[in-house]
Amino acid sequence: PETSHVLSALIRKFHEAVDQGCRTVTLWGSGNVRREFLYVDDLAEACEVLLEAADGAEPVNVGSGTGLSIREMATGVAEVVGFRGSIRWDRSQPDGAPEKTLDSTVMRRMGWSPRTELRTGIEQTARWFAEHETTSVGRTV
Repeated sequence: PETSHVLSALIRKFHEAVDQGCRTVTLWGSGNVRREFLYVDDLAEACEVLLEAADGAEPVNVGSGTGLSIREMATGVAEVVGFRGSIRWDRSQPDGAPEKTLDSTVMRRMGWSPRTELRTGIEQTARWFAEHETTSVGRTV
């Protein structure tokens, strides 16, 4: 929980809020910064494409090509896990870099693009979390 990235942190935070019956979840920053997300199965497929098609030692970006705001991501995660309360943005906390997205043009030229819709990836990840995460007393969240 102390070192997780944004998507896993949001899933945990909203799952815990639902479990504890919280009406409000507070998130850091403004929610306006943009990030890019890629489902792990799509990354694995991209790696296979690179192993077969890459012909150089140059780095190749692998990404969805689409960024969305943390606010949009938080709203989507809340919907998926069933959180019906409100989201409060703590602007006294840092936002981080304004945008973190990749230019995946080289991968597109190799014929690869992600197949998993963002919502589907969030649903599958949140479901996995709910099935595997336990609280400190050993009860499944």
